[in-house]
Amino acid sequence: MKTKALHDKQYSPYITFSRSEWANLREVTPLSLSEDEVKKLQGINEQVSLQEVSEIYLPLSRLLNLYVAATQELYNATNTFLGKQTKKVPYIIGIAGSVAVGKSTTARLLQALLSRWPNHPKVDLVTTDGFLYPKRVLEERGLMQRKGFPESYDIRRLIRFIANVKSGKPEVTAPIYSHLTYDIVPDHVQVLREPDIVIVEGLNVLQMNGDKKKTHTPQVYVSDFFDFSIYVDADEKQIAKWYVDRFHVLRKTTFQDPASYFHRYGSLTDEEATQVAKNIWRDINELNLRENILPTRSRAQLILEKGDKHSVQRVMLRKL
Repeated sequence: MKTKALHDKQYSPYITFSRSEWANLREVTPLSLSEDEVKKLQGINEQVSLQEVSEIYLPLSRLLNLYVAATQELYNATNTFLGKQTKKVPYIIGIAGSVAVGKSTTARLLQALLSRWPNHPKVDLVTTDGFLYPKRVLEERGLMQRKGFPESYDIRRLIRFIANVKSGKPEVTAPIYSHLTYDIVPDHVQVLREPDIVIVEGLNVLQMNGDKKKTHTPQVYVSDFFDFSIYVDADEKQIAKWYVDRFHVLRKTTFQDPASYFHRYGSLTDEEATQVAKNIWRDINELNLRENILPTRSRAQLILEKGDKHSVQRVMLRKL
């Protein structure tokens, strides 16, 4: 067993860091977020400490800042070679992971930290929820119970959006999704105007789910446009617990709003809510995780492995 473990470690495409080893890579990077700011950025049922930001997200922001700077230098070198000034394009970071694993919080924290570095102050965050098909379309296609699965997204629109961003188009728009109404918000868009960095967060960003028919036409994937990718990971049982805990919080808050798509769950007892949440997890989110999301983990350039209370215990960085 020891020989096999040594073999696996030797030939792994990743360099693995313990929490303390990763924290040391912060070096002198200043903590630019206050405790109040961190509280506003954390997700439902998450409690991110300043220590977590200092030990995990600051080193990551430092690494990304170095990568962005290197890319900018490469851009300058290309201009020198071509003898002309070409349009600088945004650095794109993809963040993937399961429902309830905390990838949205990771995305918001990185957006806040990266925007405080002097050489790339304009950082936009886009979630792929906006590229889900409208509820009307999902109902027509019988996909409401498959929401979040690859077929529930307008992948062509998502790829067109990210291709426009990467080409340096002066203004690009993305649709907006409402978790309250569980639908795309009509006539509302997010506008991106030449950002330095774009963070794209969602379940599907590392999936390669193109046309399954055999064809000679080259396939294009969302991740083709990424400069860096992150997968937020945790034990499946832990994620399931976080999902149930979050469901209970929502039952007492958002689901109480009559406008909420899930208002019917607002009157459930604790026991009923637990059972409903477990059923939804088992029938939808767990299935999607195993079939479509987890298989993309090895495609990420960096993996954040969480333990209890959303605390990152290990970091894996792909070898260059």
